[in-house]
Formats: sequence, C-alpha cells, structure tokens
Amino acid sequence: MSFPSHDISAPFDFPKEEEKVLAFWREIDAFRTSLKLSEGRPEYSFYDGPPFATGLPHYGHLLAGTIKVGVTLWRYSSRFTSDLRQDIVTRHAHVSGYHVTRRFGWDTHGLPVEHEIDKQLGITGKEDVLKMGIDKYNAECRKIVMRYSSEWRQTVERMGRWIDFDDDYKTLNISFMESVWWAFSELFKKNMVYRGLRVMPYSTGCTTPLSNFEAGLDYRDVNDPAVTVSFPLVDDPKTSLLAWTTTPWTLPSNLALCVHPDFTYIKIHDQERDQNFILHEKLLRTLYKDPKKAKYKKLGQFQGADMKGWRYAPLFEYFTDQFEDKAFRVVVDTYVTDADGTGIVHQAPAFGEDDHRIAISNGVLRTDEMPPCPIDDKGHFTKEVPDFVGLNVKAADSPIQKVLKAKGRLIVQSTLNHSYPFCWRSGTPLLYRAIPVWFVRVQPIVDELVENNENTRWVPQNIGDNRFGNWLANARDWNVSRNRYWGTPMPLWVSDDMEEIVCVGSVEELEKLSGVTGITDIHRDKIDHITIPSQRGKGQLKRVEEIFDCWFESGSMPYAQLHYPFENKELFERTHPADFVSEGIDQTRGWFYTLLVLSTHLFGKAPWKNLIVTGLVLAADGKKMSKSLRNYPDPNLIIDKMFLVNSPIVRGDNLRFREEGVREVISRVLLPWLNSFRFFLGHVSLLKKAAGVDFKYNAHAPVPNNVMDRWILARCQSLIKLVREEMAAYRLYTIIPRLLDLVDELTNWYIRFNRKRLKGEDGKEDTIAALNTLFETLFTLCRTMSSYTPFMTENLYQSLRQFIPEDPAAGDTRSIHFLSFPDVKEEYFDADIERQVKRMQTVIELTRNIREKNNLSLKVPLKELLVFHTDSQYLEDVKPLQRYIKSELNVRDIVFSSDETLSGVRYRAVADWAVLGRKLRKDLGRVKNALPNVSSDDVRSYISSGKISIDGIELVAGDLTVQRYLELPSSAEGQYATHTDNDVVVRLDIQVHPDLEVEWLARELTNRVQKLRKKAGLQATDDVHVFYRFEDGTGTELLGALQEHTDIIRKTVGSLPMDVKERNPKSKLLIEEEQEIADVKFVLYLVAL
Repeated sequence: MSFPSHDISAPFDFPKEEEKVLAFWREIDAFRTSLKLSEGRPEYSFYDGPPFATGLPHYGHLLAGTIKVGVTLWRYSSRFTSDLRQDIVTRHAHVSGYHVTRRFGWDTHGLPVEHEIDKQLGITGKEDVLKMGIDKYNAECRKIVMRYSSEWRQTVERMGRWIDFDDDYKTLNISFMESVWWAFSELFKKNMVYRGLRVMPYSTGCTTPLSNFEAGLDYRDVNDPAVTVSFPLVDDPKTSLLAWTTTPWTLPSNLALCVHPDFTYIKIHDQERDQNFILHEKLLRTLYKDPKKAKYKKLGQFQGADMKGWRYAPLFEYFTDQFEDKAFRVVVDTYVTDADGTGIVHQAPAFGEDDHRIAISNGVLRTDEMPPCPIDDKGHFTKEVPDFVGLNVKAADSPIQKVLKAKGRLIVQSTLNHSYPFCWRSGTPLLYRAIPVWFVRVQPIVDELVENNENTRWVPQNIGDNRFGNWLANARDWNVSRNRYWGTPMPLWVSDDMEEIVCVGSVEELEKLSGVTGITDIHRDKIDHITIPSQRGKGQLKRVEEIFDCWFESGSMPYAQLHYPFENKELFERTHPADFVSEGIDQTRGWFYTLLVLSTHLFGKAPWKNLIVTGLVLAADGKKMSKSLRNYPDPNLIIDKMFLVNSPIVRGDNLRFREEGVREVISRVLLPWLNSFRFFLGHVSLLKKAAGVDFKYNAHAPVPNNVMDRWILARCQSLIKLVREEMAAYRLYTIIPRLLDLVDELTNWYIRFNRKRLKGEDGKEDTIAALNTLFETLFTLCRTMSSYTPFMTENLYQSLRQFIPEDPAAGDTRSIHFLSFPDVKEEYFDADIERQVKRMQTVIELTRNIREKNNLSLKVPLKELLVFHTDSQYLEDVKPLQRYIKSELNVRDIVFSSDETLSGVRYRAVADWAVLGRKLRKDLGRVKNALPNVSSDDVRSYISSGKISIDGIELVAGDLTVQRYLELPSSAEGQYATHTDNDVVVRLDIQVHPDLEVEWLARELTNRVQKLRKKAGLQATDDVHVFYRFEDGTGTELLGALQEHTDIIRKTVGSLPMDVKERNPKSKLLIEEEQEIADVKFVLYLVAL
C-alpha cells in the first residue's frame, strides 16, 4: 500500500495516524530495510537490559526503550522509560551513519519466574519442589517464561521502537548459559570465587538468600516492636544489663551482649521496680519517658572496655548446653552507637552480619562453626525452639514478649516506625540469616571498578560520580548463588568434604570430564545427575545444588547474547565496550553494577562508554506504579515519548506520570507543528489555483533575500547543530525545549508574519520562495527530530515527499528513517539577521504587553508607536522590518528616535540591596533613602563614568543597575503608555481614534467570516458567497465599515458580504451562525456558489 494521502480538513487522530505509520512500516519492512541500507557502516553497539516476560510492560520500561531507540526514534509516552531512551539513541546513531544491530532480550530465569510458579502451584518450600520433582518444576517454569511475550512485542512495536524480536536472545538458551559458565570459570581460575558462611539477606517468600544490592531495592516504613530486656549478671543477680531490640524473635538465639569500649555506662537503682540496671549514661530516655522526673538513683559507672567478659544469665535455655562455656558474656566492639536503645546490643550471630563478625573475633564462635539458627527456609521456628515451633518469626514476636514478661525480663515494651528491607520480588520482610553461599570477590578490585567507572560518561554525571561511585567505593563481595531450581546451574563439581572443586567452563569440558555425551540442555534437571571422577581419589564429584543469581546472568549479557567466546569472537571484541547503555536509577545497584563488576574482572574495563540513567516513573499520586493498585493508564493508549523525554526523568529524577502532561505536549508541540504543515499544504493548493503552478522543493535555491526566510532557516540550522552536539553528549533532555522554541518561532513568528506573502500578495516568485523556505523548515524538522518523534515525522514526510524532485542518486527514500541526519548549512547563518529579528521581536513583545495591560485587542488599530534607543544601529536593525511590526501590532505609524529630549527618555538607578548591603553594611540605609532622589542626568553620567556619589557614599560600576524609561507629562497619561526591557523603550498611543475604529470593525467582520469558513471545513481554494442579516435598526457602524473598506474585505475573504435578502432561495446553505461585534448581534451565512 502507498501511504494514505493527508486530508487537511479532517481531524487528526494521533493514535489512528500512528497505526497508519505502523502499517506502512510493516509493508515496506522498514526496520530490516534500514539495517540492510546501513550494512558496511561502522557498528554502533548498545546493551539492552532484558526484561522478564512474566510481567506486563509499563511506562518505566517504555522510557528506557525509547531512549535506546531514540539515540534509535521519538515517542509519545518505566521498561517504557528504558525503551524510550534506547530507541531515540539507536535511531539517531543509524541516521548519523552507523549500523545498529538491535536484538531484544529476555530474562527467563530466577526468582520472578519461580515466584509465579510457587503461587500458582501452592509451593511453600524445598520439600514441595523435591516431592514434585525438579524436572517437573522446571517444566512449569519454562511454560510461563514467555507468557506475555506477545504483549511485550505488541507494546514495544506500538511505541515505535525498532528492535528484532525474531532474532532475540533468551537467558535460558544453552548458548547463553554456556557463556555464563565460561565467565564464572574465568573468575574461578583467577581465585575470585570462594564459599563462605555469611549472614546474608534472606527471602522467606522465595526461600533463598539475596545479594546485598538486592536487599536495598525495596525499603518500606513499618511498625516493629521495640523492647528493652534485662540480663541479670551471674556475679550480681540483683543487677541486670539492659539491651534494646526491634527483633524479639532473635532473642532465643542470643549468645552475647556487646558494648562500646569507649562509652560510659551507669549502674542505677530503679526505685519503682526495685531493681538495679546498667545502661549507657545518655540513654535513660529508653527506660523512662522523662528521665528528669524518673525515680532512680545512680550507684556507679563503668567504662565499656572494663565490662568485657562479664557473664549474664541467658534469656532461654535452648542453646546453653552447646555454648555455655564460651557464650552469654559481654563482648566489645566500636560498631555500637549511642543514637538510640541502651548502648548495649543483643547479639544473635546467625541473624546479624556484625553479630557474626563480633562473635568470631571474641571467640564465641569458630570461623566454620554454625551459630544457633532455629528457623527453616520459610522463616518458621524449628523444634530447636520448642516453645515457638512452627511459628513464623515475625508472628512469634508477640508470644516471645509474653514469655519474657512472665519471666520478669521484659522491662519496656513499645513500637517503632522505621525503614525495613523487603524482598523486591515476593514483598516479604527480609531476614538476615547465616548461610553457606558462593561469592565472587569484589573488594580486591574496588579501586579498578572506581577508575573504570570514572572513565565513562554518565547522564546525569552526578549519579555516576556520587550515587554509583559511592556504592562502588564501599562494594562488598557478591553472593552469586541461589538455593533455587530454575536458572543456570553453578558449574561446580565437588567432593563430599568440599576439598576438591572442579569448575567447568563449557559443555564440551563437562562431556570430556564426565564421559557423558550429547548434552543439549544444562538446567538442573538435565545435569544434576552427572558426576565427574575425582582426580584425588575422592570418588565421584557431584554438582553443588545452587544456581546462579539471575543478576549474574543479566550482567553477562554483553558476551552471552553472542555465545562468546565460542562464537562471534571478533564481533564482540570489536563492539565492546558498548557505545551506550540505559536503564532506570534503580539499576545503579543492579544491572549497571553487575555489568561493571563482571566486565572489570573479565576484560579490565567498563562495559559501556556512555550511560543514561533515568528516574522512576511514578503514578500521578506519587506512588510506585502497581498493577494491583491499577494506578496508571494503559501504556498502549497513552504512548507519548515527548512528554517523558522532556521530563525530569531523563535527568535521573522521578516523574509523576500525568495524562495531562501528555495532552500538554500535544497542544504545545504536535498540534502547532501539524497546523504549520497543513498551512503549507493549503497554500501550495492556493498557488496552484491562483497561478497554475505546481510547487516543487528546490534544495539548491539561492540563499533567500527575505529577512524572515533567512532567519527561520538559520534557526533550523541551530536546531540541527544543537541536536548533533547534544546527542553526542547524550543529553537528550536539552533538545525538546529547543524544538518547542522552533515550533513557536515557525508558527507564531514566521508563518504569522508571512501569511500575505504566502498567499501571493507580493507576486508569484516571492510566494514560491516563501513556500520553499516553509517546506525546507518542515522537512528539516522531520529529518532532525525523526529519532524523537518517529510517527509524526514519518506521517508528515509521506505528504512532503510529493514535493521533492526524483533523484536517482538519493537511494531508498521511502521512509524518513532511511534518510541521513541533515548537515548544517553554514551559509544560512547570519548574525546580523538574527540580531535584527531578535530586536524586532523585543519591540513587538513589549508593545503587546502595553496592549494587554490596557485591554486593547490587537484587532483595534492604533495610531502611533515610538521606538527609542540611544544606539542608532539598533534602530537601523528594526527599520527594515517595520512592515512586520505594523502588521502584527496593528499600528498605522512607527517613529524611530534616538533623541532623548524629544522622546522624553529618563534614567533611574536601582540596586540589589542584599548584594549591596554586604559591601556598604551600616551605610546601606543612607543609600536606600537617597537613591530615589538621584537625578536622571546623574544616573546617565554614571553609565559613562562608572562612578556616582549618593549621600556622600561613593559607588562604582556594578553597584547599581540603570533603567531607561519614558517620563510622560501628566497631560499625556491617558494618551500614551510605555514599556522597556532596560534597553529599548517603546511608547504607544493608546487612544482609540474614530477613523481607525471603522477599520477595526472591518477587520473584526473579516475575522468572523474566516472563522466561519474554518468551521465549515472550507479550504483557501473554496469560493463561497457570504451573506449577513441584522435586526432592524442595528448594524449601522458595521455596514459603514463594510462600505469604507470594501477592497480589504474582498481581498481577504474572496467576496464582499451581502444582505441575505439578495440570496438565491435555491442556493445551498453551508453554514450559518450568530455573531456579535461591539455589542451588535447579527447572523452570517456561507452559501455555495
């Protein structure tokens, strides 16, 4: 199909018009055609963070993709925030002379998939999975990994992103998984992998440990119990140490109490409780609401270091037999704070990273010894704690407090609202739990990570330097193992005593070591049974149970998507690091981090050259977008990329998504742009009708003589230059404001000021020249902004194509996206012309302001405008453009003057008192009082001399700001009004003169006819009869204006309005409407010829 012709009289339905563009792209296979056209060009590489297809897309996904497309197309509409960036960037790279391979990727492993299956099948723990069988469990996971792939494809294609879904990559493919094995084996060879007992963030909802950066992805404010518990000293049973905790469920596992060696602790006698307590000297508020009113007596004080080794009575007896000889005593460490609590911290080494470290350093635990950890994988107490067996730890908080209260050990019971980490996938509170896990060493390469990151460009840079840079500087070793089932298995085969470990780096190596051949799938259910004979006489080595954290897989995507190093070795090494990556700010501790860690380990450099990070797209209520809350509209219904690209989100800030914001973009940018395009088409038709000329664009036309033509073409070159420079710096957010300016300049200045020329009033040749300028402006806008607004630019281009002469050397020009980015035409730049127009605009805007203040419509003709400036060059710049000024401001005469006396120009000085006050201090008041009385001549002298004395205080250049203004005599206050920008001064005669009033009535009548023509859907080429009907005895002034300005009215509307009594009764009425001008009501009729 050819692209449907544009009907300029029909309403422009943006979604439907975009569907036309999509159909056209499908017909010409636009994306693949563009790739074919760019073969042989330098390769531009970017990495696309793979989404999970188990969930539906939202605006966050769209933005990243659009930026990926856009620095590849420009969209209306956070995966969407990601898609937005990617599409813009990659499209721009394509039109800038690169070949850009764009493959979609899918994250198909890990907790997001397993969590869905667990909910679906009611699986609550490891026992359920083993009972079902890992093979059957993984089969269920495989079924859903691409559940919403068609919806993703539909949405991504609908937003205009060009990316290959057919040649996609999936993390479940054996080629991808094998590259992950290779990467891990390289780390293992470098001694960068180890197994250790660590207290890790643990998700009871997903029954697996998480990495430290995952634990920071979802913090929520919660209310937790805050209890103060007593621990009687063995040597002084009437005295108790007081410890404070917000996790009562950890108290059954208590092994020690920790104090700060440098803090001072006091012993008090609580008179109401008749007990002795020891706590930090400054934290009595934990024990008493008002320590000043509390009834207690200080008995003594101790230094924390002196308390080391004190023994106390355990709260519970569950682990006393096992640990009594070395636990239940006071230990010291400087991590204890005096910010809250009691300054004495209860230690449960299985549930706190510091607790575990301190227990080992103080000899409570051996390095390889498992601390008391009486909970199962689901977070329920085991039979080791019989009083609470089966209870979820959080649910056990209350029963534990009851037991402590019954024992007399619960001293204070309250609640605390604080921020607590939750599992980013299951939404359950995280626990910190000691567990044996596999780590990749990160701490040895921290300096290298920081250096590699500093050698890359971040947009915005402060996030790379600060948020991400600080995270890197404090990076810890990375837990890459997960006790799960659906993922890439860790390629470690070990002996029963863990002393012999073999790391396999490929399928071929596994077949060679095991003797098993024909391996085509390396998921757990396919390889867990495979053993490797020991080389040390330890029997058969078995694979460890763990699989890789899915972040390890996504961090491996640069090479794994290409099956490197087994295939595409030269391609990967040529295109790594990527020219560009982009994702949301939440990935600073996610994908960006894992990409950098693995690339630094494997290749010694960062995996990207340029990185754009976006903020989060929030719902309009400021909350995170949520499918369950239904607090965002369907992205397929509102896909406005301009709104997102021009928002704070592309500068790393968050955005509240508002549908009103999308509508604003349409009204401020797209509709004015569209109307300019339609204006062009209408006047091309008018040229054909009036002069019989078929317009054709002349790309080699000489530089125009008309100032406004030269100016708008120069503004187009400025946009081209800006887009090229800003895209090279990946500053997408600076471009839309300049586009807004150019659309405003095109519609409200160029077209508005050249309507008569474009209608043919200055002759055929000038009309063709003006249309050529207007065409080049529209064509330049389309080519320059095609990466940002792919639908709009394609739609307009398809109608503009008919005016471009055939050129066999141009290649395939069927789509705007097949054309190269325009070069800057330096010959269009003219500093003098840009200065002239800028000064003309200033005069017009100042005078418009006078009219607005005095409630004078632009349709009311005024007699005279005075323009004053001391610099004659300023006036000489504006004089050639006075035709435009007169027309726009509706003034009959313009007087230009540099004579201050004749014009009544005066000078006054003003000050920034805050700034001047720092200089003058006590003398400021004298200057402030005297300044209003300084004469105009003295201020004028200050301009040239740079010196002035005010009440004896000497001031110099820069201390004061000089303003130029017109002083009107009292007799002229009702006749004139003035305005200034402190440079040029304008004075407008604001009296309404009777002879000009008649002219205004004629223009108003003409305006009403024109509006009625537009409402009837008439084009400039459609001729009609115009009739009027006044009530008897009314309309005398309007009819007089009609008679006096016959020629103007006929020239503007095409015919002279007549009394409706003269209408042929058989003529066809097109439209009629009641009008009102100057309080006179009448009816206008448009009738077909």
